Formats: sequence, C-alpha cells, structure tokens
Amino acid sequence: MTVSLPRTAALGVIAALALSACGAAPDDSTTTADGKNAATATSAADFGGLDALVKAAKKEGKLNAIALPRDWANYGALIDGFEKKYGIKIAVENPDGSSQDEINAVTSRKGQDRAPDVLDLGSSFALSAAQQGLLAPYKVASYADIPEGQKDAQARWYNDYGGYISIGCDAARVKTCPTTFADLLKPQYKGQVALNGNPTKSGSAFGGVYAAALASGGSFDDIQPGLDFFAKLKKNGNYTPVESTPATVEKGETPISIDWDYLNAGYADEFKSKGVDWKVAVPADGQFSQFYSQAINKDAPHPAAARLWQEYLYSAEGQNLWLKGYARPVLMTALEKAGTLDKTAAAKLPEVSGTPAFPTEDQQSKAKTVLGQGWAKAVSG
Repeated sequence: MTVSLPRTAALGVIAALALSACGAAPDDSTTTADGKNAATATSAADFGGLDALVKAAKKEGKLNAIALPRDWANYGALIDGFEKKYGIKIAVENPDGSSQDEINAVTSRKGQDRAPDVLDLGSSFALSAAQQGLLAPYKVASYADIPEGQKDAQARWYNDYGGYISIGCDAARVKTCPTTFADLLKPQYKGQVALNGNPTKSGSAFGGVYAAALASGGSFDDIQPGLDFFAKLKKNGNYTPVESTPATVEKGETPISIDWDYLNAGYADEFKSKGVDWKVAVPADGQFSQFYSQAINKDAPHPAAARLWQEYLYSAEGQNLWLKGYARPVLMTALEKAGTLDKTAAAKLPEVSGTPAFPTEDQQSKAKTVLGQGWAKAVSG
C-alpha cells in the first residue's frame, strides 16, 4: 500500500509475479499438544482459547505483513503495539504496494515461508481473494459486533477501518482550495489535481473515480461519469498523472490530492512541522465512503501469529489506534456502546453529514470492469 498510493485495490485479473523461491514454508503448522492446528482454527476458542493462541504465536515468533506503510491510518502504532505486547516481530514487505501486489504475493509464494500471513485489502479485492479460495475463515472474538454487510458470512474477510474520499490542498500554493469535484474543473487548478495511484490497482484512487461519478450524475451502478470527469480534467489540463504521496506534496508536485480523509487528515498533522498548510474537505457533491478489509492467507506460514494479529486489530486497543490515525474503525458503534471508544480521537474526525452507503459486490465488480476497460483511454494523451 502506498504511503498514499496503491494501498489497495488492484482491479482485474491477478497476474502471478515471477518471484524466486526463497526457502520452503515450515513443514507443519503450529499444533497444540492435543492436536489442534492453528492453520485450521476458525476462532481462538476453536484453538483452545486466546492464551493457547498467544503461546503458539510466540512460538512462531514472526508475522509476515505486506503493503502496510507506517503512516497509513496509524499502522506504525499498531505494529509497534503488537510487537511490544506479544514480543512477535512483524516484517512488513513492500509497504508502498497495492492490493494487487498483496494477492500476487499470496499466489506466487504459496508454500514459502516468506509468503504474507495477513492481508489488508480494498474491499473489492477481499471479495476477489475469497472467490479465488485464498483466504482462511476465522472469526475474531468481536466478529458478532461487526455490522452486517461489512463481513463475509464465512468470515474469510471483514472490514477493519474506513473513511471518505476527500480533497487535500496545499493552502500556501493554492490561492483558494477546492472543496467539491465541481471546483476541481476550474481553470485555476491547471496541472494541480492528483490521485494517489492508478484506480485500476489502487483502492483509494478507485474510490476517487467512484466519488467523481457520484458528483457527476453517476451512481453505484454507473461509474462511467467518473471516467468522463477525469477525461474532462485531463483535457482541460487540470489532472496530473503524478501519483500523490507525502513526498510529492512536500515538494509541491501534487498540491491538490484526492485521497481518503484519514490519509489527508494525517498528512495535515505531519506537514505542520514542515511548514505546509494542508487543508482537507470531504466533497458534498461526491460523498463516497469505503472500508478496507482484513484477511488471513489460507496458507499462512505463521498461522497462529496471523490469527493473533486479527484479534489485536479487532480489540478496543487496536480499533482505537486506527481511530487515532483519523480512520473510522468498523467497531466504532460497538466501542461507543461499551464505553471503550477514544472520544478525543473521535472528535477529531473530519466532519461528514448523512449516513454512508456502500456499493454491493455486484456493483463493485461491474465498476471494476468498466474502469479496467476505460481508464487508460480517459487519461491518455
């Protein structure tokens, strides 16, 4: 996932990466004295309880993660918190990778000890990975509290955190910051409007096109107006093909960035000390919300650590750490009811009105197909 790039959502057919083998996976998955196997455990209770899972995970001693930038939704604090709590080292490969990169690594490294144990995927990619039979069913302790529609009935994936598409703007370089998609078409923004990745590979960029569609007369069933919007943005010279990252923002290469609100809000904090006045607006004319999804590789080389990581992420501690990174945790309502929500962090979230709606699996699949067929043409030339 890219510090503000592909972080997710590769669209279309997944191609296997030609990666060289580097050691075989362990001969046997972690197994308890009474024969319970972590690789097939569908809950902590199924493995003999959380204590047994912790013991087995510590024995493995490692967790392979992929595409988790430390400044993406406060993942740095989550990684540090898990390592400190359990003494298990997390190795993060390709932090700026995309969802497609994650799935490619799973398929190309099957049977290797360097295969990813866990995945954080754009929702459309979680659906795709489940359909390909790549994910292990596992219910965290708080599974029942995850809202319906945000989890797979077989518990192969479930949403973790999300946010809204927003417009970030360098107020020092841009005289009047845009707050809507309609604003982005104005001539004063020539060469300044960027996405944080290619929408055929990146969940956040995919969300940006979907939001543009909603702002331009489209719907969850019709993403084409979003492609038309970017074609217009390209034609009038406002769109820049430079993929925005904190580095490109700092250099002034992408003074206007369409990205998730939690990333843009996090950058605003990060940039203050560097003299960048980064403003964030959730466009009222293209309000698109989406969550990412957690999953466990069915062939995880460290199956106990993979399951313990999920338990940590869906605990109050883990959920509140995402919240501190301006992301909206999937268990936010449950934490509020239980009195365990970090209210200070919740109060800092970018303001949004109304109730979020999400595209269905079929709508996302259709949108991915349309995008895959038409994106290059929309922004070419």
